Amino acid sequence: MTAAGVSRGRAYAVIDIDGVLADVRHRLGHIGNQPRDWDAFFAAAVDDPLLDEGLAVAQRLATDHEVVYLSGRPERCRGDTLDWLRDNALPPGRLMLRRSGDRRPASLIKTEALLDLASQAPVSMLVDDDPVVCAAAEAAGFPVFRATWMAEQPVLRRAQEVDGTT
Repeated sequence: MTAAGVSRGRAYAVIDIDGVLADVRHRLGHIGNQPRDWDAFFAAAVDDPLLDEGLAVAQRLATDHEVVYLSGRPERCRGDTLDWLRDNALPPGRLMLRRSGDRRPASLIKTEALLDLASQAPVSMLVDDDPVVCAAAEAAGFPVFRATWMAEQPVLRRAQEVDGTT
């Protein structure tokens, strides 16, 4: 292992959670109308069904990459998210979440995180379902695999890019 914790020679595969691994549709009602109930939205994440396509991609990438889970979820969700990843038998990996109080769009936060990771080891793939995040990552020079297996959810896009909350 190097000082940064990455196995020498293994590049990062960066994988989003909501909409890629976790089916969030059952909890979108909490944020679909005003006032939005963010506490209920994030509390319900423990019950997210696993998206089989996302699991298959994560398992494949883990065979020859260091996995990093990069989510717009707030830092306060770390324990529940780690439990969810473990309970759903996802490959081990580093978990990066939105810092407390950071309300910037997911595209900015995730591109910044990718650049930080790239300073430690090559980032060979970002797997994400948000078209704005994907476009920003590609514009920054990162390879992207667009997760299209969960139909686009406008409520989730607004939360990620306008509200700056997931």
